Amino acid sequence: MINIKSDSRKIKPGDTFVALKCVDNDGHKFVDKAIENGASKVIVEHGNYSVETQIVDNTRDYITSFLKEKNKKELEKIKIIGITGTNGKTTSAFLLYQALNLAHHKAAYIGTIGFYMDKKITDLPNTTVDIVDLYELLLDCVDNNVEYVVMEVSSEGFYRRRVEGIKFNYAAFTNLTQDHLNIHGTMENYMKAKLQLFDSLDTDAKAFINIDDPYYPNFMLEKNNNIGFGFKDCEYQVIDYQMNNKGSVFSYKHNDIVKKVKSTLIGKYNIYNLILAISILNEIGIDNIESIISKLTPPPGRMDIVLYNNNSIIIDYAHTPDAVENIVKTIKQVTKGKVYVIFGCTGDRDKTKRPIMFNLVAKLSDYFIITNDDPHNEDEQSIVNDMIKGSKETNYEVCLDRKKAIEKGIKLLNIEDSLLILGMGHQEYMIIKNEKIPYNDKKTVLSIIGK
Repeated sequence: MINIKSDSRKIKPGDTFVALKCVDNDGHKFVDKAIENGASKVIVEHGNYSVETQIVDNTRDYITSFLKEKNKKELEKIKIIGITGTNGKTTSAFLLYQALNLAHHKAAYIGTIGFYMDKKITDLPNTTVDIVDLYELLLDCVDNNVEYVVMEVSSEGFYRRRVEGIKFNYAAFTNLTQDHLNIHGTMENYMKAKLQLFDSLDTDAKAFINIDDPYYPNFMLEKNNNIGFGFKDCEYQVIDYQMNNKGSVFSYKHNDIVKKVKSTLIGKYNIYNLILAISILNEIGIDNIESIISKLTPPPGRMDIVLYNNNSIIIDYAHTPDAVENIVKTIKQVTKGKVYVIFGCTGDRDKTKRPIMFNLVAKLSDYFIITNDDPHNEDEQSIVNDMIKGSKETNYEVCLDRKKAIEKGIKLLNIEDSLLILGMGHQEYMIIKNEKIPYNDKKTVLSIIGK
């Protein structure tokens, strides 16, 4: 394992600490703490310290180069699949991770819901962890004879240089819709951050592009081996699909051969996730793909359905306008009764999407409840005010206590209704004023209905 750490809290006696400068923090503030915890060497850009000190021009450049050269041969033992996009990263990556293991190719998953290898190993602090931690995870995969690592790669991961120097054997683009503008400023910058994954590919790598997305031409780089997937004419084309509340059936065409696939997943957006997984599996050379797809289940907190008195309670991580619109429309198609929604908007994030999400839910649902969703350091009521500003809608109420909001939502259910609880999905805590308060939507639902 690597004995270089960029987090002073993880330092053990004899480790080396590298003081990385981030967009919103500076590791030099924690050098003394690292030494106190046992660091025998520090790598910094300035300063004099009581242990061996190496001064470099740029600690981020240093660690990127050092880790790449030190571990190059080891990482050649695994194939790395990177999936980027606004929505669908987690589901696509987790489906692919499951499928590869079912095909007897040992795979690992790194992303929003944690680190999986045979089973869940640990939660992770970010969708894309910092570069030192990432190398530790990848080397752990090598030590455990993993063949394929399926990674979610976020725009913030590129922005903060968390994956620089990593060689991806396969790269995929799911879609691009509004999100993270608090970091990138414009959709153009947001797109350019994601493009870095495709700019970095070697000539022997393969790039999988959703050709139905308006931004797709930007990702079809001439130097890459591009493979299209979607509903339009391309290498992996979905011909048709049907769905009900128990699953989906769809047909796709590849090399003029049409095949039919069954899945327990529902929603057109999940057809995209599935056809992406199919295209990568086929290019890898996996057999019996249709049989494998039928056995796949969604990741935790994604379309997680709890049945209650002939009603459905659905917990999902949807937290962008596009994701919210997709899941509400999908549930409306398979619900005979009314559709209720509970959701909020995250604090310290893109404020411009708040009224968009409000108006979408107001238009698509029968009734909805606005509640808390990781307010961070923002005032909860100010987030609500941003959402409802200028609106004349009346089919909603505000209940900032998320548990009470869910209790209210469950009481609304009658016969064959659906209640969507959106935004937090798999999360085990809510962040309020930088404090992580233990909380989980599904556990809350089960406690309320007595299961």
